[in-house]
Amino acid sequence: MSIEIFYSIAENSVEIINSLGYFGIFILMAIESSFIPFPSEVVLIPAGFLVQQGKMNFILVLLMGIFGSLTGALFNYFISLHFGRKGVELLIRRYGKVFLLDNNKLDKTDHFFNKHGEITTFTGRLIPVIRQWISIPAGFSKMRLDKFCIYTCLGAGIWSFILIYLGYVFGENMEIIKNNLNIINWFLIISVIIFILFYFLKKKYF
Repeated sequence: MSIEIFYSIAENSVEIINSLGYFGIFILMAIESSFIPFPSEVVLIPAGFLVQQGKMNFILVLLMGIFGSLTGALFNYFISLHFGRKGVELLIRRYGKVFLLDNNKLDKTDHFFNKHGEITTFTGRLIPVIRQWISIPAGFSKMRLDKFCIYTCLGAGIWSFILIYLGYVFGENMEIIKNNLNIINWFLIISVIIFILFYFLKKKYF
């Protein structure tokens, strides 16, 4: 989907989001957070505009965004927990040599995620595309469920807040939102890189 078509959909989705209400936001965000490709921007930005118009409550929209994201992430987590590792091992047995993979490298991935799963889950929720898939390695690495939920909610909360706020401030001008969202995405990516570097430096030297 091109960026022009995407924002055209967002511009015309205000009434749809208004008619669906808070539960609709929850369902759509759950879909967005699962493996189904569905952009959260076309849900939360129009919802933010509706907040600005007094038709929705900011806190309730934010909570629906967070809990919807967590629900979709848990779906991926449990699917991966029960089937993911077996599926990955099967692929390695069949095609591992092609991609230079083996069970030893998979075990190292498990070890890394078990050791750094919190920071990986949190930062992954802030990066485009990755945010939908970060739950899968968490599942087949058997990350603790309570930690997975906490750090998923933290990352999803930051992203949801940004989108709702953009809709609240710039909801009548999608061109401004498009430009600001691109800047914010790059800012988040750079911030995540700096945050991860600081995290590993702290682990190593402190």
